[in-house]
Amino acid sequence: MARTNLKTPEKRVDLKLEGDVSIHILSVSASMVGVCLTVIGIIRIVVAIRKLQTLADQLLSLDALLFLTSCIFAYFSLRSRNINRLILAERIADGLFIGGLVLMGLVCVIIAYDLI
Repeated sequence: MARTNLKTPEKRVDLKLEGDVSIHILSVSASMVGVCLTVIGIIRIVVAIRKLQTLADQLLSLDALLFLTSCIFAYFSLRSRNINRLILAERIADGLFIGGLVLMGLVCVIIAYDLI
């Protein structure tokens, strides 16, 4: 791969933006892991009380793993000294984060359908 010249102002700004995105992905995805675990606990209580079956808790556990993996890749992106690895790790973290959000939206629909 071609070497990236960091001496131009545009490249320095792009690298700073890459780091900013990674910081946001890291903090939000770590929070989303906690949200998923909390909702799993609430769903288990509701399932026990109402005696119903739902796929939402299993999907939320997968969602928590997506957010955790996104968090790990965002951390690798922040710690990387190699520009190409930094960009790759951030893109993976970004994709996993978006996938986790989409799955969480699907779980919300499932919860609303099962509980209402």
